[in-house]
Amino acid sequence: MSTLTPENIHPIFDKLLQKSDKESLLNQKAVCLWMTGLSGSGKSTIAQGVESVLHQKGFLVQVLDGDNIRSGINNNLGFTEEDRTENIRRIAEVTKLFLNAGVITINSFVSPTIAIRQQAKEIIGDDMKEVFVSTSLAEAEKRDVKGLYAKARAGEIKNFTGIDAPYEAPKQPALTVKTENNTVEESVQQVIDFILPQITNN
Repeated sequence: MSTLTPENIHPIFDKLLQKSDKESLLNQKAVCLWMTGLSGSGKSTIAQGVESVLHQKGFLVQVLDGDNIRSGINNNLGFTEEDRTENIRRIAEVTKLFLNAGVITINSFVSPTIAIRQQAKEIIGDDMKEVFVSTSLAEAEKRDVKGLYAKARAGEIKNFTGIDAPYEAPKQPALTVKTENNTVEESVQQVIDFILPQITNN
């Protein structure tokens, strides 16, 4: 019995309707907001808020969130460096599928290193807009909504970003949202003001 090999795989992307066809149908431009930041910085909260506002404005939006993804398509991955890299690779490929369907995607992932986010950028392309959701480690620990920092400090969680694994802030993000002194509404509005001109199909 023969084995399927790469040379026996024949993609038909060029024969399918293109991204522009889907965008025209939906009357929007598809881009990816890639939100990166420490656990507890406010990524998921902002993503939910932005999704709600855009939905009310008539845009089709999909949020990809770290915990949701890890409970489904990536539930076989841990938090080693190798698994984190594969986690982001899969997310980027899924994102590309949504973008090709004309859907605006909002991605909420710690994605802790510059290299790992660059990997996503290479897959997604220029449609990926990096948004740095910035807060201090002290503030993130103070919030600790999920109790993860306390567990990491107690040694119950290994390789936790900000405690015993590094976080590398973006050097040139498309947008920086500082959540420490902002309300949720202010942070959401900052993202809306940034993205709205880019997704409106004039």
